[in-house]
Amino acid sequence: MFKNNLNKNDLSKILSNRTGLSLNLSKKIINDLIQIITQNINSGNLILKNIGSFKILKKKERIGRNPKTKERFIISARNSISFTPSKKITKDLNKLYG
Repeated sequence: MFKNNLNKNDLSKILSNRTGLSLNLSKKIINDLIQIITQNINSGNLILKNIGSFKILKKKERIGRNPKTKERFIISARNSISFTPSKKITKDLNKLYG
């Protein structure tokens, strides 16, 4: 099952199928994993060895423009997350698709 877009239910089903765990337990594991990652990102940058690193980007307020109507509006300041894959994952992907 290879899809471009996965949601938590898809991940839970895949985990359940591969491990033989119940779907409810798989959902709990996925939810707990996301919660742990979110909490660690909130406390600063997060580096997962052999997976990659998450970094908080602070974006400033700026003026945006609707391309259809040319109307200008203010895009508020916000935080965003950047993910950089590890060299190992990048290398593995390049072997597969390179």
